[in-house]
Amino acid sequence: MMSTDTVIAQTKKWILDVVIGCNFCPFAAKEVRRDSIAYEVATDGQPKLVLQKLLAAFEKMKDATSIETFLLILPTGFGSFASYLKLLQAANGLLRKKGYEGVYQLASFHPDYLFAGSRPNDPANYTNRSPYPVIQILRESSVTRAVESYPDTLKIPERNMTFATEKGIAFMKDLLENSKKQNRL
Repeated sequence: MMSTDTVIAQTKKWILDVVIGCNFCPFAAKEVRRDSIAYEVATDGQPKLVLQKLLAAFEKMKDATSIETFLLILPTGFGSFASYLKLLQAANGLLRKKGYEGVYQLASFHPDYLFAGSRPNDPANYTNRSPYPVIQILRESSVTRAVESYPDTLKIPERNMTFATEKGIAFMKDLLENSKKQNRL
């Protein structure tokens, strides 16, 4: 198993090379520059323990307003996209149950991300593919501000899918694989 430092370094490289490099999230570069992204690696691979870490992350964000977004990285236990989706469903349930709906929202990334109705080799899936399964916690208030201040936020996913499709499967696959090849930023 890789060290947590390596997993975080690879995730940061993916953010720089893919998320920012392809402009999949026009808000990410600002948060990287501000150093307002928190990273945690959950190595146990057990859904119950991951949900405990997720709840702790909600609390940490509540107490630390300098954290804009939180990435819970899951290098073990959720390699199958189906098992990850089951965890994500439980995570959203926890968000509601603990009263954080409207405070935070979750975004999802997985090495085998598959949009409903798409083929596994569709380049558009790479807009949500990451080196490891990730649950991202976003502040709802920040999402609202971004939507209000950025023109046509609803077109971002469509623009991203068009970009990935135009670049093609080989380009997108290489870009994701390269994020795991370098262990340091």
